[in-house]
Amino acid sequence: MRIDKFLWCTRYFKTRSLATDAIKKGHVTVNNQTAKPSREVYPMDKIVLRKNQINYELTVLDIPPNRVGAKLVDIYRKDTTPKEAFEHLELLKYSKDYYRAKGTGRPTKKDRRDIDDYTDDSSVDYDEIK
Repeated sequence: MRIDKFLWCTRYFKTRSLATDAIKKGHVTVNNQTAKPSREVYPMDKIVLRKNQINYELTVLDIPPNRVGAKLVDIYRKDTTPKEAFEHLELLKYSKDYYRAKGTGRPTKKDRRDIDDYTDDSSVDYDEIK
């Protein structure tokens, strides 16, 4: 089976064209060699796939006949991705929050209009207040 079809069948990519694009960009290696989308995979091949800043390490156990359900994926591949890769992703999420929290920074045009409406002094006559 082709590597792009295998990655699509085992639900690593939503479409086969997304799998093909990732392979063409060099995000997939098979047995420590960069692969082309048409490369055949066989049982016991080692696949390293870079997706969402995580290097997934897979071992092909069997070739699926077609796209399989999420519960049946483990029959056809063994995921040997180290836990540190997922922990690294969590650390990246926290580091992004540290630099700029959502809603802070320069106001948008809508925010600016709301501020101007709130601080508009034309509706208040200060001589009557005193």
